[in-house]
Amino acid sequence: MRTPPLTIAILAPPGVQMLDVSGPADVFAEANRQTGREVYRVVTVGAAPLAVTASSGMRFLPDASIHDEPDRLDTLLVAGSPDLANAAVDLSVVAWLQRQASRARRYGSICSGALLFARTGLLDGRRVTTHWKVAQLLAGRHPSLTVEADAFVVRDGPVCTAAGVTAGMDLAIALVEEDLGRDVAMAVAAELVVFYRRPGGQMQFSRRGAAAPAGRGALQELQRYVAAHPGDDHSVASMAARMGMSARHFARIFRHDVGMTPGDFVEAMRIEAARRLLEDGQESPKRVAARLGYADTNGLRRAFVRRLGVTPADYRKRHAHARA
Repeated sequence: MRTPPLTIAILAPPGVQMLDVSGPADVFAEANRQTGREVYRVVTVGAAPLAVTASSGMRFLPDASIHDEPDRLDTLLVAGSPDLANAAVDLSVVAWLQRQASRARRYGSICSGALLFARTGLLDGRRVTTHWKVAQLLAGRHPSLTVEADAFVVRDGPVCTAAGVTAGMDLAIALVEEDLGRDVAMAVAAELVVFYRRPGGQMQFSRRGAAAPAGRGALQELQRYVAAHPGDDHSVASMAARMGMSARHFARIFRHDVGMTPGDFVEAMRIEAARRLLEDGQESPKRVAARLGYADTNGLRRAFVRRLGVTPADYRKRHAHARA
């Protein structure tokens, strides 16, 4: 007796990021080709029985709408949209998600789709990820969630979530591996020319830059100076002397006004400067470390890996390929 295909439903909200839908769909379709049988059936779902206009301007007609009830739902995913952070909550969509998730083996989101799915309450108390740009917003709106802002893919029980945009393919490959094994998942990744498991975390792609200076005027001037001269001596003692304060009082005031310790701020400024130098490709990690006030390359490496999940050498190499 032939096993029926596993139905993967992808909800596409208005203004959906097209790759959040097409990327996972291509992974599941390739898994079908690799196995020579229809293991998966992907169904796109819209909020209404109308064409959906993606954020790119492309339009497509979903296979179903939230007024339909898909049969034998195996996996339910919510795609992201650049508009979701400020979009009004459609309670009929939330109710449909709650109803369908109760029938699914696993459910979750791609990119900013977590902002919508979290409205259902089904992610409460779970570990999740989302696009780095909205991770803080998601955590603020739903304090019970543990938002792993650097992760590409997070699984927690039936919940499966992916980071920004292309990470939807990382999630789909992980689900294929779960269902069909490592060999099939690796074959799918090879055919689509994507990582089977992507190195590092998504924060290596973040582009927040330096935050606007915070706190009282003198502290803002100090922050601007550190950002402009990241390689100088920025020990707590030297910064406190520059402010005319004791080291202890300065550290307390800085943390209160800026929201982080002086050491964390200096490290953030140095890593941002290191990224720019490594992306330019003219300087080695050793030279970058020396320019930014690190005693040796290991100091830069530890800070870089801690914040971005990759080594300075790998980061430089990756951008060398992009320049080429």
